[in-house]
Amino acid sequence: MEKLKTALRAFTAARRWQRYHSPKNLVMALSVETAELTEIFQWMEGDNSQKVDDATRAHIAEEVGDVMIYLTMLADKFDLDPLTCAREKMQLNAIKYPLVQEARDQEVLP
Repeated sequence: MEKLKTALRAFTAARRWQRYHSPKNLVMALSVETAELTEIFQWMEGDNSQKVDDATRAHIAEEVGDVMIYLTMLADKFDLDPLTCAREKMQLNAIKYPLVQEARDQEVLP
């Protein structure tokens, strides 16, 4: 994560884009990129979304990259580690949404 943050800071600085990267703008960009990822799947049937061709997979990869970039940059503004945030949220979700009895034997937490 730190290498990605460092690379994004350098990329942004080299283009003098820091002034455009307020938290508000980063959240808006993240929303747009998430919408672009959503658009790929918009008219697919549920089963079709699990098996895509190589071109669609490449497009998905690009949009996931954009989402990851903006999410990482936003987290960096607040000195947050997205991986730590995800782990902590999973712990909260485990409390909020307890396992049903049948699944308790199969639970694996990071």
